Amino acid sequence: MTDAPRPHSETVWDAAELWSRDRIEAHQLERLQAQVARLASDSPFYARRFREIGFAPGDLRSLEDLRKLPVTRKQDYLQGLETAPPWGELLAVDPAEVVRVHFSSGTTSQPTPACWTAHDLERWSDLYARYLYAQGLRRTDVFQCLFSYAWFVGGLGATAAATAVGATVIPGGSGDSKRQVESIFRFGTTAVIGTPSFLAHLVEVATEMGQDLRQSPVRMLCLGGESGASIPATRARLEEAWGAKTFDCYGSLESQPIGWDTAAQSGPTLAEDFIYAEILDPETMEPVPDGERGVLVVSHLDKEAGPLLRWWTGDIVVRDSRPAPDGRTHARLPGGVLSRADDMLIVRGVNVFPTAIEDVIRSHPGATGEYRIIVDDSLKDPATGFLTGLKLTVEAQSDAPQDFGGQLAARIRDLLTVRAAVEVVEAGSLPRAVHKAKRLLRS
Repeated sequence: MTDAPRPHSETVWDAAELWSRDRIEAHQLERLQAQVARLASDSPFYARRFREIGFAPGDLRSLEDLRKLPVTRKQDYLQGLETAPPWGELLAVDPAEVVRVHFSSGTTSQPTPACWTAHDLERWSDLYARYLYAQGLRRTDVFQCLFSYAWFVGGLGATAAATAVGATVIPGGSGDSKRQVESIFRFGTTAVIGTPSFLAHLVEVATEMGQDLRQSPVRMLCLGGESGASIPATRARLEEAWGAKTFDCYGSLESQPIGWDTAAQSGPTLAEDFIYAEILDPETMEPVPDGERGVLVVSHLDKEAGPLLRWWTGDIVVRDSRPAPDGRTHARLPGGVLSRADDMLIVRGVNVFPTAIEDVIRSHPGATGEYRIIVDDSLKDPATGFLTGLKLTVEAQSDAPQDFGGQLAARIRDLLTVRAAVEVVEAGSLPRAVHKAKRLLRS
């Protein structure tokens, strides 16, 4: 790991953050060519895929040539694990070179492993450090990590990064809520990282303890693990409750990291010297221009243990390739992850994303911010299979208007043009998440 802080300047950790667009793309092509050549010999999965489609490493002469390859999906990953257990066909190094393994949450399938070599760990830590530094973390800060350390990928990565910056690190984890609040005030924590759900939960815990987090020293809220990190109403609620700025920290198990907010809060900045990013129309699979929604597809440029080519993240984003207001040149994702492609709901022909529903609920007067979206057969048109409306369970504060549910349903109809049946429940009725919240329930 990095032994000591090594920022490039007072505002930039790594000079790569200021590369010209031409230099970024030249680096991406050079690294992709080397990566493809290595995978043709070292990755059982990609070697077979190249043979099946008649692709040779020498066929990659431009970044556009990468589109000759099909995307790699989660199902490919899972099948590779079945074919070559326990690490899978996508492992491209000798297993003896693997020094770290993290796992998926296993909420939709068996927990899947992702492997790192020593080089991968150092790269990961340095990229995280770059982003925390860009958000304003410095050696004088006290950084409390509220990500889980049990199996989850984010906790150790954030801890290593804050250590590399030189901050004082408290590896708190995502339990012992009262102790977390006590530690924030006792040790003068100035920056925390965690899921939006857990940070919202700590606000409630602090209030029950008679503490006001707005009076704490915390000035930075680094948010990850959920799409709520870039939802305006969610961010506004957290910033108001904590009296601190929020920053979206975006990554996945398979690609650590993808992009994080900088101090400018202009959208997660892609790590374009680490990944090559494409934004594709999910129907045509063709690239969409900047400013249009599409699914993010990423390719690793220098990852060793389990590099992925054209990994289908399933995350819907918008790209802006113009230089950022703070001078950084890597492309950004304004609004962060707008939704998951597989979470989109079609209500009477209208595309509705759960993130849009969350934004309406959390900006509505009287809502605690906790809710559930229920999708079941009672809402489906038997002829088309599409939903005819939304079914929501929403918590209301004790002083909420008497017609809270009706007002919220009307606002959803006005803003999202769909009908919603709102069941109103008392504050505290719904379970709180200390890790990743699951608010879309399908039955």
